[in-house]
Order: sequence, then C-alpha cells, then structure tokens
Amino acid sequence: MGAVAAAIERKIRSALQPASLIITDDSAKHAGHAGAREGGESHFTVEIVSSAFEGKSRVARQRMVYALLKEEIAQGLHALALVTKTPAETN
Repeated sequence: MGAVAAAIERKIRSALQPASLIITDDSAKHAGHAGAREGGESHFTVEIVSSAFEGKSRVARQRMVYALLKEEIAQGLHALALVTKTPAETN
C-alpha cells in the first residue's frame, strides 16, 4: 500500500470507524490520461460501510469523505470513486 492509500485508510478509519473499508488503486487503468501521475496513487475507488452515514444523503456522505481527504486531493489525488453505505444497506 502506497502513502496516499495509507493516508486514505488512516483518515477514514479514524473519522468514520467503518465496519468495512476497501481501497482500490485504479491508477494503472488511467496511465496516460489526465491527472495520472507516474508511480500511481492518483485514481482510487473507496468502498465504505459506516454507521456514520446513517440519515445522510449520498451527496452528504461523499462530502464527508472529501472533507477528510482534502489534503490528499490538494496534493494530486485526481479521481475518487466512492461507494458509501450504512451497515443496514449492505443486507
């Protein structure tokens, strides 16, 4: 796991205490495209299951995650595909 993925994991685990967290580095699929950087860690899919999302809209959930990762985004995290669910939504 690279430094960006580790930061994503650390921040999400700390703030959202997820029941499930899957972080996938999709950067290799985007090599040569806009925003891709050498060494990867520019494009991620992050799947989060957390009770912190209870009662929140999809947009509010995504805003929560973007706020947590604002530093990584400012430093070159180009694309972040999010799947945000509550534990009840996984059944």
